[in-house]
Amino acid sequence: MELTVGTILEGKVKSITNFGAFVSLPENKTGMVHISEVANAYVSDIRQHLTEGQDVKVMVIGNENGKINLSIKRLEAKPQRENTGRPGNGYRGGAPRQEGGFQPRSGGSGYQNRNSGRAPVQPAAPKTADQLFEEKLKAFMSESDSKISSIKAYSEHRTKSRRR
Repeated sequence: MELTVGTILEGKVKSITNFGAFVSLPENKTGMVHISEVANAYVSDIRQHLTEGQDVKVMVIGNENGKINLSIKRLEAKPQRENTGRPGNGYRGGAPRQEGGFQPRSGGSGYQNRNSGRAPVQPAAPKTADQLFEEKLKAFMSESDSKISSIKAYSEHRTKSRRR
C-alpha cells in the first residue's frame, strides 16, 4: 500500500519523545507525528495528549525518503478563534471593533459607539489589488521618510556637538 499525502490511517502510538510521537502503521511501517501536529492548541508536553499504546487516527502529510510525516490535528475541526485582545487577532486592544468605530466618553474611561441611534453604515466595497498596493506603498514611504528624517536630525546633532 502506497502512503500518499492525504491518506487517513489508523495507527497505534509506539513511542513518545519530546518532539513528537512515533506511530505504528499498517504493513509494519512507522510514521511520526511532530508535536506541532498533535492538536490545534499549543502543545508544550505531548504526553498530556498522547500515551504509548493509544490508538490514533492520523493523516499522511509527507512521505519523503522513507520518512512518513503524520498529523492528528488536521483531522480535527479547527476551533473558532477567540478575540483575546492579543496582537495578531485582527484588532488591537481589549475590546473588539464595532461598525462605526469607538469614541471616548466624556467621563474619561470606556468607549461608546459613534453610530448609536443611526442607521447602520454600509461596508465599503472591497479594495482592488492596485488600491491595496498603493496604500502599502504610501505607508512604506511615510515610514521611510520618518526614519530618514530622524537619521538626518541625529547626524546634524552629532556634527554640531563635534564643532564645539
